[in-house]
Amino acid sequence: MIRAEESLDAKEQRLRAILREIGSCLVAFSGGVDSALVLKVAVEELGERAIGVTGKSESLAPRELQGALELAALVDAQHQLVETHELADERYRSNPVNRCYFCKSELFTRLEALREARGAQAICDGYNLDDGGDWRPGRKAAGEHGVRSPLAEAGLRKGEVRALARKLGLPVWDKPALACLSSRVPYGSEISLAVLRQIDQAEVAVLAEGISQVRVRHHGEVARIEVPAGELSRLLEPGVRERVIAACKRAGYRFVALDLAGYRSGSMNEGLRGDPA
Repeated sequence: MIRAEESLDAKEQRLRAILREIGSCLVAFSGGVDSALVLKVAVEELGERAIGVTGKSESLAPRELQGALELAALVDAQHQLVETHELADERYRSNPVNRCYFCKSELFTRLEALREARGAQAICDGYNLDDGGDWRPGRKAAGEHGVRSPLAEAGLRKGEVRALARKLGLPVWDKPALACLSSRVPYGSEISLAVLRQIDQAEVAVLAEGISQVRVRHHGEVARIEVPAGELSRLLEPGVRERVIAACKRAGYRFVALDLAGYRSGSMNEGLRGDPA
């Protein structure tokens, strides 16, 4: 049993032991801090028997794909891209509340085939103990494919993941949480390639103004912009407001709104109750 007072060093050693016990693995690598930590430690413990794999899909922002490529090179990991095609699945496109299940099923199905081809013992992800507090239907897909979660198995919570990533020199230790572009679309509203590109174009414009984190929530003709509460005033500065409005309109939005509640992870999940699956 993991004790609350257990040190970060002890959990790090448990993480390393878990990965050594696995022996060889594919790491589902998004480029975020969680999967980056798993990949780095896996490479340190397993060498070439650890491979980072990133699903390249329409819902992955190009800037995030580039970041994953750079980070994999930084930790000296073998890295492979696999094409995923969740938009080909009508169940995903229709955007039900368990949309992530279909996305993760597509990803893990392809990783399972690659695992068998490579002769790896397991697929690992970056799930940590604190992730259980949010709505994550993709966990069902992980269970169906026998995906291992070394961070959770080692008893690591999000703050500890960031602390350990910083200790090990990962530049993404304080990187904001990731989410696919489809997460910006309200449940029940259909997802299309055009909508995803529209969202990405608007978010790139907001980030260009020096904003650290952004979600452009897609409400048809309305772009509802979420940024950290401490950065709301930045978007209202002379010149900035006009540039953001113009960029969002170029992306295809008619109206541009700033959410005064600020950025919060999973805001599209607010009000969900129970498991519809």
